[in-house]
Amino acid sequence: MQHTSMNEKSLEDLIVNHLVKVNGFELGQSEDYNKDYALDTGRLEAFLRDTQPDLVRTSRIFDNETNRRKFLERVRKEITERGVVDVIRKGVKHLGNDTFVLYYPFPSELAEVGKRLYALNKFTVIRQLHYSKENAKLSVDVAIFINGLPVITMELKNSLTVQTTADAVRQYRTDRDAKDLLFMPKRCAVHFAVDDVDVQMCTKLCGLDSWFLPFNKGFNDGAGNPVNENGERTAYLWEDILNKPRLSDILEHYAQVTVETDPETKKKTEKIIWPRYHQLECVRALLADTASKPVGARYLIQHSAGSGKSNSITWLAYQLVEMMEGNHSKFDSIILVTDRVNLDKQLRDNVRSFTRNENIVDWASDSNSLKNLLESGKKIILTTVHKFSFILSQVGDLSKKHFAVIIDEAHSSQSGRMAGNTNQVLSGEDYDEYEEKGINKEIKKYAERRKMAPNANFYAFTATPKNKTLETFGVPFTKPDGEVRHLPFHVYSMKQAIEEKFILDVLKGYTPYQSYYRIRKTIEDDPMFERTQAMKKLRYFVESQPETVAEKAKVIVEHFHTVVAHKIGGEARAMVVSASIARAVDYYHEIKKLLKERNSPYEAIVAFTGEYDYHGVTVTESSLNQFPSSQIEKKIKSGNYRILVVADKFQTGYDEPLLHTMYVDKALHGVRTVQTLSRLNRTAPKKNDTCVLDFVNDPDDIQHDFQDFYKTTILSQETDPNKLNDLLATIEGYEIYTTAEVELLNVKFWSKAPREEIDPILDTCVDRFNQLDDDSKVDCKSSIKAFVRTYEFLSTIMPTSSVEWEKKQTFLSLLVHKLPRLTMEDLTKGLLEAVDFDRYRLEKQEERDIILQNEDAEIPPVPTSAGGAASEPDMQTLTTIADEFNELFGNIDWTDEDAVRHQIDMLIDNVSKSETVRNSVINNDEETSTQDTSEEVQRNVNVV
Repeated sequence: MQHTSMNEKSLEDLIVNHLVKVNGFELGQSEDYNKDYALDTGRLEAFLRDTQPDLVRTSRIFDNETNRRKFLERVRKEITERGVVDVIRKGVKHLGNDTFVLYYPFPSELAEVGKRLYALNKFTVIRQLHYSKENAKLSVDVAIFINGLPVITMELKNSLTVQTTADAVRQYRTDRDAKDLLFMPKRCAVHFAVDDVDVQMCTKLCGLDSWFLPFNKGFNDGAGNPVNENGERTAYLWEDILNKPRLSDILEHYAQVTVETDPETKKKTEKIIWPRYHQLECVRALLADTASKPVGARYLIQHSAGSGKSNSITWLAYQLVEMMEGNHSKFDSIILVTDRVNLDKQLRDNVRSFTRNENIVDWASDSNSLKNLLESGKKIILTTVHKFSFILSQVGDLSKKHFAVIIDEAHSSQSGRMAGNTNQVLSGEDYDEYEEKGINKEIKKYAERRKMAPNANFYAFTATPKNKTLETFGVPFTKPDGEVRHLPFHVYSMKQAIEEKFILDVLKGYTPYQSYYRIRKTIEDDPMFERTQAMKKLRYFVESQPETVAEKAKVIVEHFHTVVAHKIGGEARAMVVSASIARAVDYYHEIKKLLKERNSPYEAIVAFTGEYDYHGVTVTESSLNQFPSSQIEKKIKSGNYRILVVADKFQTGYDEPLLHTMYVDKALHGVRTVQTLSRLNRTAPKKNDTCVLDFVNDPDDIQHDFQDFYKTTILSQETDPNKLNDLLATIEGYEIYTTAEVELLNVKFWSKAPREEIDPILDTCVDRFNQLDDDSKVDCKSSIKAFVRTYEFLSTIMPTSSVEWEKKQTFLSLLVHKLPRLTMEDLTKGLLEAVDFDRYRLEKQEERDIILQNEDAEIPPVPTSAGGAASEPDMQTLTTIADEFNELFGNIDWTDEDAVRHQIDMLIDNVSKSETVRNSVINNDEETSTQDTSEEVQRNVNVV
């Protein structure tokens, strides 16, 4: 009885039949393959004779066997050196003749000649290709050629016969010799391991070290593929990816070999790139939507850290350059903006490596260079967010041009005042020329210019979209109840990235440490202090104690040597995240001392910005490290530098795959939590896990912060513009200005009156403000700040503008800087002189995996409320404060051992600081110095 075949051969039949009968591939035979050249030489010759007969005739490359051999050797050599993708794109020069075109690109709809030439390309599939000269029995399941050049190989497995892609991957790693011509680097664009549910890809076979990554659609924001009602889960590979137009698109616009050169050693490292599925689909979706809409659209792309955003941005940028609208380019210039200074070179190099014309990309460091680049027709311009606002504010009339602005890590680059400057300049209005009359008209024009520039598309990439980012760039949709929410245009979630092993899960094996302290009162009096201020000051005091830093440093150094140092093949690095520069320098010195004491081969580096007065000595990271700051990233990834101690540096945007462990001694909140810990998530060969030791944060808080960005992040509702009216009502209730004063200031401001005519108006308002009581001052100033902040954001996205609001914005944004600082009086003077550090214990808590829920997250809109009223001082006695502090942070069973250890530490510290002992050791003989030391010890024992 006949039945359906469900074996591996049936999957091979299915794929090959579809490629031939539906996709229009030619069916080749294994005998067509020439093992000497790793080419289908017959189809290569046929293609050249069909498409370039005159060049074939004049070059005589096929006239005799000698000429044929030389030409085929030349093609083989070019593929070996440049890679098959580059040879397909650019052809091969042979002898003194013109370039031999080895592939005709996919044509535009209007290019009739291009369509005819593209149809002459020979897409071929060969099943069971016997590729080896040494072993005739060896074969690869499926190989795809274009014009005789190998492009893709596939090993197929079948889950119903209990074989999966894991078996195919194992086959590539163990049975496919990377020295064989077909499997040498760059000779094929990609190798696929395929079964009926999963696809894995590898661009460079190197035995057991071959690195395979998923090439799957994703399912439920996670790994895998969805059920396909019309066939196999993986049918998209042969039905979609491997149809002629889409395969051509990948080879022409995505696949590439990039070369990185070490500036010092000049050593070159090649990377063979094939797009990941989410990158391919994201860029294609953006291009398709962009082509279908007029300029002025906005897009938010939520792609997990480590998902390859730099390449996605690169592919998008230069394909936007190529996009046409009728017979002209849709965009005059593409501007790439990053808020991570260390990425500008990476993005620039990426764009250059993917484009065939490197002259289309350049770097704008100031307004003159940007203006020159725009005027000279430079298509892709890179800059940093720190310079972007200033640069654009210097550029002239751009209203007749169209732009695409691509923003890497869109957190601060398009919000508030900076967004306004960007939009004003891109839209091309000259807002420096105002008439003395018609002020309302000019203010109306200025308000209109705050809106997102209508002559620019914005593409915002981020792993952690904030509410402002979602509302500015996200796709709006209306819920049944009429509430409008915003969500990203495209998502590649943290969940999927982790499950697909593109990144590592940094929340596995999370180890919290608990610090316990006790202080003691050292004076007989019992003065009063403000409780809240006192508790904060005491916590900082105990955390800054040498004993505290030393105890944590011991844990760090011991843990690094016993757990971390051997990871990643002995190349693992660690980061210490400190709460301040002072604490970072403390850690740096203590860790260096401990490393020296144990004769460790490893060294530490400290990183912070600017100069710092450390115990009376001005220090910088360069003076401490003894090498320039610019070398920190290079040093930490080479040699024996293994521990990087940071203070507000390298916590975002730092991409170092060798970073394995993080020691956290800083409170983290919200987006900063995710950005900081995600420094560890980059994958690398032999990197199988990460490690976090946290001395400060609660794992439940860490879980909460990560949950917002684990899957799709959605804005729960839009910001209500009427909140601006509510804030104005609060502000104006305090009567610190009049309508006439607002009008007068705006007239003078917009007509460029001298400053001495404006300051008196504001000073009068400040005097009225100073007459308010403390609670009213706090409420009024908080409301002013909230109005200024909210208006700067809402004005960029509101459909209409308001002259009244714009006037109030001008007035209040000037006034708020004149208002006095509202700080509660320090009611803790003398506190630290009245207490002493008593005991400290650091306890390791249970290691745990922090588990995130499989659900999308809704985040609230931009807060529009004011701060609040000043609170009444809560004055408490020193005894009460000390007791409460000890109860809160030291409520454990302190053992005699704790007390003894603390007393011994104090004793050693006191004796070592004694001038008597120091002078005796320097000036006296051993017997005398020993006696003096013993006496000093005895004196301190009595004190302790």
